[in-house]
Amino acid sequence: MEKLTSSSGSGEWAGSAFLFLQSNLQQVDLPALYKDPEQKINVFKALKLTLSDSAGGLDGYEILKVHDTDSALIIQIKFSDEMHCTAFLESYASGGLKQCLGQHLKTVLSVTEELEFDTKLKAGSKTLDDFLKDRDRCLLCIKEAQPDRLRDDEVAQLETTLQSLMLNNRHPSEAVHKGSSSTSSSSSSTKPLSPALPLNSREEGSQLPSDSFKFQGRVYDDRRLTSSDHQKFAFVIGKQWKKVGRSLQKGCTALKDPAIDNLAYEFDRDGLYEQAYQMLNKFLQSEGKKAKLSRLISALEENGLMGIAERMLDIQPAERQ
Repeated sequence: MEKLTSSSGSGEWAGSAFLFLQSNLQQVDLPALYKDPEQKINVFKALKLTLSDSAGGLDGYEILKVHDTDSALIIQIKFSDEMHCTAFLESYASGGLKQCLGQHLKTVLSVTEELEFDTKLKAGSKTLDDFLKDRDRCLLCIKEAQPDRLRDDEVAQLETTLQSLMLNNRHPSEAVHKGSSSTSSSSSSTKPLSPALPLNSREEGSQLPSDSFKFQGRVYDDRRLTSSDHQKFAFVIGKQWKKVGRSLQKGCTALKDPAIDNLAYEFDRDGLYEQAYQMLNKFLQSEGKKAKLSRLISALEENGLMGIAERMLDIQPAERQ
């Protein structure tokens, strides 16, 4: 693998860290699953969605290499944006990253048990778990640990395959044992599968029923947000609640500036969960019957939080066809 020279004098923010993951559930051996040709793309998708949720979108980070040891997976991550790196650190420190990974792996592996993980985060020779509360020190360690490699060829192929699958709205297992040539040919068609609507709703030029909305090429029933939705959102959204709140501002006077900043200040000591909970609570109280699931999913999509949107919809592997 070609080595990279340090960019520490270029003026651009960049850094690197190693995330160690080990499952506490005997049936879920992460290194063995990653080595399995039939499960590799599933595990990679869970990792990708987890990092995207934690870092606040697809930008600002890149997976360079996935190492599979006898007991743990080690993901080498390159950060090219301080803001997204900070969001990742906060998600890691709060336990949000573990929660996201557990949910995504349960989905792609069809596991029913709750998943728990032992994790460790290192930058260079420093174990960041030892001083996670000192965010500035963690950022400095990551910045000092400049990326020393380009993206691994295997990771690049997995990224290409995953992108093709998501464009075509297919489940990762459909790509198992397919080579790069078949991946390229499948990516030429980006039209999602026809949604399961009544025949008269599938006719050309027809509109979705007023109580439905579309996500990733499929149609879902729209409904008012429930208390379960409320709690789930607050638990998984992390630092990105502000971005979602600003997207929900459209048509919601209760969330107009400076309401969101006021919530962040008022509930600062209570943590991200309470801040996100109170933001969505304002939305629910203000909008009443108009506080629909479709509006929340749209706000998540607008901010690139596709993994969280999937979790809000409880999308299971069988649904990604």
